[in-house]
Amino acid sequence: MNICVVGTGYVGLVAGTCLADIGNNVICVDSDKEKIKDLENAKIPIYEPGLEELIELNKNDGRLTFSTDFEYAVKKSDVCFITVGTPQFDNGSCDLNSVYSVITDIAKYMNGYKLIVNKSTVPVGTMEKIFKLLKKNTNYNFDVVYNPEFLKQGAAVEDFLNPDRIIIGADSKEAISIMQEIYSPFMRTANRIILMDIKSAEMTKYAANAFLATKISFINEIANICEHNGADVEMVRLGISTDERIGKQFLFPGIGYGGSCFPKDVNALIATAEKLGCDNSILKAVNTTNIKQRELFCQKILKYYKNDIKNRTFAVWGLAFKPKTNDMREAPSITIINRLLENGAIVKAFDPKAIPNAKKIWGNKIKYTKNAYDALQESDALLLVTEWNEFRFPNLEKMKKLMKEPVIFDGRNQYNKQKLVQHKFTYIAIGR
Repeated sequence: MNICVVGTGYVGLVAGTCLADIGNNVICVDSDKEKIKDLENAKIPIYEPGLEELIELNKNDGRLTFSTDFEYAVKKSDVCFITVGTPQFDNGSCDLNSVYSVITDIAKYMNGYKLIVNKSTVPVGTMEKIFKLLKKNTNYNFDVVYNPEFLKQGAAVEDFLNPDRIIIGADSKEAISIMQEIYSPFMRTANRIILMDIKSAEMTKYAANAFLATKISFINEIANICEHNGADVEMVRLGISTDERIGKQFLFPGIGYGGSCFPKDVNALIATAEKLGCDNSILKAVNTTNIKQRELFCQKILKYYKNDIKNRTFAVWGLAFKPKTNDMREAPSITIINRLLENGAIVKAFDPKAIPNAKKIWGNKIKYTKNAYDALQESDALLLVTEWNEFRFPNLEKMKKLMKEPVIFDGRNQYNKQKLVQHKFTYIAIGR
């Protein structure tokens, strides 16, 4: 099938590449000339395991191309996927200008029936507005579908090629038939497609992310209670997560969630609820707890040093908002490092993939090291901020030799407390 994917950000690049990998002819189109030039030259703007290899493979096989020619991409395609960003305004609501701009251009360049598939996260009712906008600007037949993405950064390629479910919001038999054909390679062992009306599909995306964010904020609040009553949140987590009704995923206490989805989607759902006059106290609490969690971690550091960290050196392991990505959007490290700098501290940081993006935020305000151990040299303490696998089993004796003091603030509860105490480390974690 001939497909164009509008937007070469995180979702667009993964979706376009994977759609090509299952045999479609895909044109990824973007107005950013520099980005398209980089992609043509095999320079990938994001880090995602397996993505670079898939891009190269499908480019070489001629199924995947990159272009800034929007008109050409639309006219050559039967299906247009929209994957542009929907950032939030200051009040938390979605900025849909890019989506509507793309829709207007698609209408202008249509040369026959098109299926317009939106994967961008949008408030309930947006697809209805898209339909009206298309109807106003073209005489050609078309259908619209809402097909939200559920890609986990760090596992996005795997998630796309082996989805646990595919949500298709549509009200046209022809549109449903085309979508089923596109996703048919994933249906060989099980029918993962869930069909529903468009508004329910729009709401499903927000509900899923808001619920996962709620689990994270819930376990963080439990962790804070554990700290005050002497319980160990790791034991509590094990005790509740083995209950099948609760489940194990997203129940890891720490310094909160970040990234491009959870913070934005929770805020957008709060804004939608307020616009509709609906209660949103749970969602507001989720948001508040997440922000507070980062501040509480900073307070742990300040309390340990009696509110004086001026000229103290802190090694920070991990900058990205989660492992296996270079994404710094809404990363907890931003809040934590900024607080350290505000209090006169010196920061030496290492992250396997996110340093180029971190430099865009701090420039030369912090020091960047080539590896994790270099960051520990003459440091007063280590802050574990992102739980990359390579940080999981460090050489404790080597660490002690490099550091001024053997102190660890573990923002992800990654380390074995008893082992660290045996090695004479001062260990401060979350809810333990």
